[in-house]
Amino acid sequence: MRVIVGLGNPGLEYAKTRHNVGFMTLDRLAEKHNAVFMRNRFGLIAKWGNIFLLKPLTFMNLSGDAVGALARFYKITAAEILVISDDLDLPLGTIRVRARGSSGGHNGLKSIIHALGTENFPRVKIGIGRPTQGMTVIDWVLSRFTAADWTVLQPALEKASDAAEWVVVKGPVDAMNHFNSH
Repeated sequence: MRVIVGLGNPGLEYAKTRHNVGFMTLDRLAEKHNAVFMRNRFGLIAKWGNIFLLKPLTFMNLSGDAVGALARFYKITAAEILVISDDLDLPLGTIRVRARGSSGGHNGLKSIIHALGTENFPRVKIGIGRPTQGMTVIDWVLSRFTAADWTVLQPALEKASDAAEWVVVKGPVDAMNHFNSH
């Protein structure tokens, strides 16, 4: 791995929303490895050894613009990019590692797939659950977590951070075997 991308939306109004669990996970990774985010043309970037931690500042639906630009500039292949994102189809707090796959309807992933021209990049998906009755998907992903949700989410963010480290050290298949069975 050469890049770990956490998906989210920039700005304080989105900081604690469901769609920003990718950013939250990168914050944990950066803290663990004493990495500091700095703004550059690709977004907010921190370094963990020789690995970039990237928070695109393009807003979710254009995440591929930042990821594609960084990949082209540093000549990084899709397989060297790990993406951390929220997932509506997983129960709150569930973590899944995938070696590759479709967007699953996630617009940030769609944008990255389009920019890279392939679905062949690993992901760590963090379950945010489905919208409550009467709430649209857009309103759900942009909503803040309840206090009860936070108690479930906190260990999930730690586990997602651990899963990202595992992908870096041992690869996505080994990470899938470890994290998807627990």
